[in-house]
Amino acid sequence: MNRIKFTASILNIDNTPRWVVMMMDIFIAIIALTLAYLIRFDFYADQETVAIEWKNLKNVLLFVILLKPVVFYIFKIHKGIVRHTSLEDVKRIFFALLAYSLTIAVASVVRFNFFDGKFVLPISIIIVEFLASLLLMIGLRFTVKILYYELTKPKDEERKNIIIYGAGVSGLITKRTIEKDPKIHSKIIGFVDNNKKLEGNRLEGTSIYYTKNLASLIDKHNVTELIVAIQNPDKNSITEIVELCLEKNVDIKRVPSFQKWINGEFSLNQIRKINIDDLLGRDPISLEVEVVKNQIKDKVILITGAAGSIGSGIARQVINYKPKKIILLDQWESGLYDLHIDLISNGLADNVEIVIGSVYDHNRMKNLFKTLQPKIVFHAAAYKHVPLMEDNPSESIKTNVLGTKTIVDLADEYKVEKMVIISTDKAVNPTNVMGASKRIAEIYAQRKNENSETQYVTTRFGNVLGSNGSVIPLFKKQIEQGGPLTVTDINVTRYFMTIPEACQLVLEAGAMGDGGEIFVFDMGKPIKIIDLAKKMIRLSGLELDKDIEINISGLRPGEKLYEELLADQENALPTHHAQILRARNRPSPDGVIDEIEKLIVLFEDQNNEAIVKQMKHIVPEFISNNSKYTKLDK
Repeated sequence: MNRIKFTASILNIDNTPRWVVMMMDIFIAIIALTLAYLIRFDFYADQETVAIEWKNLKNVLLFVILLKPVVFYIFKIHKGIVRHTSLEDVKRIFFALLAYSLTIAVASVVRFNFFDGKFVLPISIIIVEFLASLLLMIGLRFTVKILYYELTKPKDEERKNIIIYGAGVSGLITKRTIEKDPKIHSKIIGFVDNNKKLEGNRLEGTSIYYTKNLASLIDKHNVTELIVAIQNPDKNSITEIVELCLEKNVDIKRVPSFQKWINGEFSLNQIRKINIDDLLGRDPISLEVEVVKNQIKDKVILITGAAGSIGSGIARQVINYKPKKIILLDQWESGLYDLHIDLISNGLADNVEIVIGSVYDHNRMKNLFKTLQPKIVFHAAAYKHVPLMEDNPSESIKTNVLGTKTIVDLADEYKVEKMVIISTDKAVNPTNVMGASKRIAEIYAQRKNENSETQYVTTRFGNVLGSNGSVIPLFKKQIEQGGPLTVTDINVTRYFMTIPEACQLVLEAGAMGDGGEIFVFDMGKPIKIIDLAKKMIRLSGLELDKDIEINISGLRPGEKLYEELLADQENALPTHHAQILRARNRPSPDGVIDEIEKLIVLFEDQNNEAIVKQMKHIVPEFISNNSKYTKLDK
């Protein structure tokens, strides 16, 4: 390391004054001009010719010394950092010398025609001098660059060997950025790419390998880091590569999207560790943009629960379709404030109305509908935490049932065109109070749809990555605190999708619905939570049972081992969108609306057992699991 510091100090071109670089280039210009004269005469001529030509050289030398610095200054040749000479620097040198040579050529022609019939410089000398200057200036810069990197590169045992995944523009920029900073002591072993046609080619001298060869490359070159430098990588390929790297203890990082580059420029500080969201998210969803746009453009849109993960995600996407106004409703003041500030900072808050209020407050909601006249409603407001609602059934009824009923009734009264209700997979064969409350909300909206001009559409999906209170933020926090990670059961599995993906599907389903449907999203393959925990530990660079532990805490009240997207009596019907299915509606018994009214009245007595018993009456498939309400099923 002392050798590195010493040679770096010697070759620290960053601190070299620019006038020194300019003087170096002028010295090269003199050498190139002298060399051009020697080449013109094959390094030999009779004495008289030599005397005449060398006299002419002395006459024009001062002109050359004065003109070239001016041209170099105009083209900013002296501002390039010599040890980081790039193709852009070569282009600048080329055009500067070309401009200089053309200027000399024009001056020579003018002098020959209008003065004494002699050139300032013969055309042959101008051409040779141009080529000699170009070669010498570029050659010197690359010589310094090579010397610097050879003398400052770390020893093999100190060096970090890197593979870049992606041999495109992003991969090339990543390579250049890494090589510009010798302080990171890295060597680019090569690129790997899924395009087999690129195998065996070289990119700026670095070999390109087919992805299938990654395992052997890691072993052969003792690779310690892989950087994903593809802007929109295939999720399956990324998952395979990450699994391989985790198996071989290789750090995995990724380059951010072009949009996140600071001022359009990429720096090493922007490379971040790959996280679990990158692996669980799926390929971008294809939306029927015009259909969604026709539903939203120039209309007043109400989003309840707008401060939550799904509500705020819908808000950010709805804005892109140019609504007349967006009403953001939530009782969570701080969350709404943060969302509003974010929209303002991105210049998206011009047609946003912020409303603080609770969906079960009928007078407040009635005033909202009467004053602002929404035409499309996205209803995301709900309590969603299973254990908390198991201990507070009355609040679950107040928000999830009464709150939904209030918005549904007012949507009908004020002729809303469409109301899209955000439900959950926990409403399917519910085993807990929260899931049952959401199923009751679904039933009420479907029955209301039978006699209303408003179209009521329900969307149903599972867990959302990164949402407030979900398992992934919990695991991240537990890892930061040194563990342990808590998993309720070794066999518990869940479906996951990203917030943008869920919100896009909500918009698409809402646009395609005619009223009364329950749309179910394709959630992909279920994931075992314990496998998720193990993968997050490894992605954090930690070792299970050595650096951090996993504790099995037991199923919480009302919790299922496996989530379902369709009930036993529901069949999945395809739609035009591959990721959206339609559940065949189950008929609800006559008088169910009256039973729901009775349930809401029970809130006043705060008798939890009476409330849950009535919920089981309305939803016969509600069978409590690991709960104190199991006795009500006997």
